[in-house]
Amino acid sequence: MTGKIGTVGIIGAGQMGGGIAHVAAQAGYKVRLYDISADKIESGLATINGNMARQVSSGKMDEEARKAALANITSTPVLEDLAGVDLVIEAATEDETVKRKIFAQLCPILNPEALLATNTSSISITRLAAQTDRPERFIGIHFMNPVPVMKLVELVRGIATEDTTFETAKHFVASLDKTITVAEDFPAFIVNRILLPMINEAIYTLYEGVGSVEAIDTAMKLGANHPMGPLQLADFIGLDTCLSIMQVLHDGLSDTKYRPCPLLVKYVEAGWLGRKSGRGFYDYRGEHPVPTR
Repeated sequence: MTGKIGTVGIIGAGQMGGGIAHVAAQAGYKVRLYDISADKIESGLATINGNMARQVSSGKMDEEARKAALANITSTPVLEDLAGVDLVIEAATEDETVKRKIFAQLCPILNPEALLATNTSSISITRLAAQTDRPERFIGIHFMNPVPVMKLVELVRGIATEDTTFETAKHFVASLDKTITVAEDFPAFIVNRILLPMINEAIYTLYEGVGSVEAIDTAMKLGANHPMGPLQLADFIGLDTCLSIMQVLHDGLSDTKYRPCPLLVKYVEAGWLGRKSGRGFYDYRGEHPVPTR
């Protein structure tokens, strides 16, 4: 017997949280979108509106459906407003300390039967669940970026996750017209366990002078038929997120092959985080992106 999800709380109005709010509202769920920053909420809602407008213009959604979906989203800077929701998906920054703090504040607010999920792309579900008052009702629901476009969702059970929680999460994800893959609770799961070391190796290739930014991205787009070069993709993901995932892999698996490239570390230390900061392996501050190396 699966639980029924009607209302969904989402923590974090950034790229991932906003995308999850978009698809959940489009699927008919009542969504409460929380962020501590009013500016991020405003920016997140503007992005959702813009993305839905593009769906209308491309014929993937009609105007009435867009209005109905937007009406399903309520935003709030007050965590207590998530009380009463059936499912909360945490989509805050990829930092375990931040996530633990959020769960500590959130759990006393929620109904005892509410499910709690994290969109973490790399951190142990079992370890995060153990910081809550409901490890049996805790699960990893890892959406891919950009959420409205990407079809895949990784479902990850912690050691304590109950079957009912898992089945309810499966039903919820399927209702969003997403394809589910089930990953075991190992560092970075499936997608990022494979993808991020490839990106890290591309950065090493740049670091060692094997090729320029443009040469590396062109080589992988035309030589391996990737839709986006690995350095361009790193900028899209966020170099801080890439570094965080590589650190989780390196610490969790204790293998030197996961050592973050020093150049990746340097870019993050410089605040060159990719598209979101205006500069990473490409400079986005002009009319067209320009390689920085």
